[in-house]
Amino acid sequence: MNFVRSRLSIGNFIGQRCGQVTETWSLRGMCNKPQEVKAEPLPAVPAQEPRAGFRLPGYRPSNLDRKMLVWSGRFKTADQIPELVSFEMIDAARNKVRVKACYVMMATTIGACLIMVFLGKRSVGRHESLTAQNMEKKARWREELQREKEAALVLSEKAQ
Repeated sequence: MNFVRSRLSIGNFIGQRCGQVTETWSLRGMCNKPQEVKAEPLPAVPAQEPRAGFRLPGYRPSNLDRKMLVWSGRFKTADQIPELVSFEMIDAARNKVRVKACYVMMATTIGACLIMVFLGKRSVGRHESLTAQNMEKKARWREELQREKEAALVLSEKAQ
C-alpha cells in the first residue's frame, strides 16, 4: 500500500510541476516577476578613452626587431625607424615575418619532396634499390669478418 501511495504522490508532484511550466512558460518556478532594466544616465562631457595600464608608451627595438620591421615592409630602411616604437607595431611586424617564414618553409618542403621524387625515379632507372645496397653492404661485412678470422688464425699459427 505504501508503494502505491508513493507512486501517487510522485505523480501528483510531477503533474503539478508540469502544470506550472505550461502556465508560466518558464522552467523557473521561483520568480515570475519580470526583470527591471535600469537606464544609465549619459555623461554630460565625453571622457577620453582610458589608456590600458599594461600598454607602454614606447618600446626600444633591438637589432633583430629593426630587421623585422624592415623585412615586414613597415619601414624602407633601418635608419627610418624611430627611437621608440609601439609594441603593437613590433608585434605586427613579427607576425608578418613569422608568416613569411612559414611560407618559405612550406616551399622548401615541397621543393625537397620534388627533388626526392626526381632522385628516386633516377635511381630506379639505374636499377638501384635500398635492398640491393643493404645486401652488398652485408656481403662486404661478411668478407671483412672472414678476412679478419683468417688473419687471426694465421697469427695464432705463427705464435705456436
